[in-house]
Formats: sequence, structure tokens, C-alpha cells
Amino acid sequence: MTKRDAARFVVVMGVPGAGKSTIGAVLAEKLGWPFVDGDDLHPSANLRKMQAGVPLDDDDRAPWLAAIAQQLSRWRAAGRGGVVACSALKRGYRESIAGGNGDVLFAYLKGTEKLLAARVAARRGHFMPASLLASQLAILEEPDADEPAVTVDAALPAARIVAVIVQRVCGEGM
Repeated sequence: MTKRDAARFVVVMGVPGAGKSTIGAVLAEKLGWPFVDGDDLHPSANLRKMQAGVPLDDDDRAPWLAAIAQQLSRWRAAGRGGVVACSALKRGYRESIAGGNGDVLFAYLKGTEKLLAARVAARRGHFMPASLLASQLAILEEPDADEPAVTVDAALPAARIVAVIVQRVCGEGM
């Protein structure tokens, strides 16, 4: 990411239990940007499917990814930055979200399966059951070196994770 294409948007990504919503909210507060939890943008049919323990496929995810891209477009049009929490499991999903714009940084929260499973098992009242973690890990395509992304250990304390991401955003000319 060049200075000209400095991040104005951060998509905090990873599988369930990585801490996307928590880190996204703290990061947005630190940067003074608005935050949207991508889970809130899922069509109701997707929520029902996941609640039933059925993994989403690419067709299910398409309107959800479009809604996330539209949120970034609204912020872009308003001249503001923003943070979104979104699994963004595949490279193609990330490309759909960024929409060819060079102002999106993906912050990948990478955790061990043991850590992620423990966190998911401890959640209460979340629409996604622990049984879907394996399907999410199976389709995960970690960001490649040529993608605008930073990988951070999900096991680190939240403050440290946010500091790493802020350094990347602010270090790129923001």
C-alpha cells in the first residue's frame, strides 16, 4: 500500500473466535472512525441458515459482501474512514469488498484452532454455532503477500493487536 493509496478503511478479518468484533470496535474508537459489525449486514436468510448449523456458500455470501462494499462506498463518498468486522475468508471476497480501491487494509486475526474453538465455545447468544468453525477454517485463504493486509496473532492482548494495526495504518501516511 503506497502513501497515495493509504488505508482509509480497515476490515478486521478472520474466522469465528478470532476477536473481529472486539478488535474492530476498539480499533475504530482509537482511530476515531465509525465501526460496523459485518454480522449485522447479513441477510436474514443467511442468519437462519447459520443458526441451523448450515455453512454459507459463495452465493449466500454475495449479497452480504456487496453490503459491506456498499458501506465502504458510503464512507468513501462522505470522505471518512471506517472499520468493519468481516470474516473475509477468501481472496475473492476481499477483492469484492475492496472493489478495486487501494484504500482498504485487511487486518487478519490469526489464531490456533484450539484458541478459536475455546473462544467460540465460551460465547453465549451468538447466532453462529461452534459447529461451523471447522467449515470456516476449511475455506479460509490467508492473505497473500501481495494483498493489502497485516496478520496479527489473535492470542495477543486486544491493546497490542490494535497497536499493531494502528501502526500499519498510521505508518502508511495517514
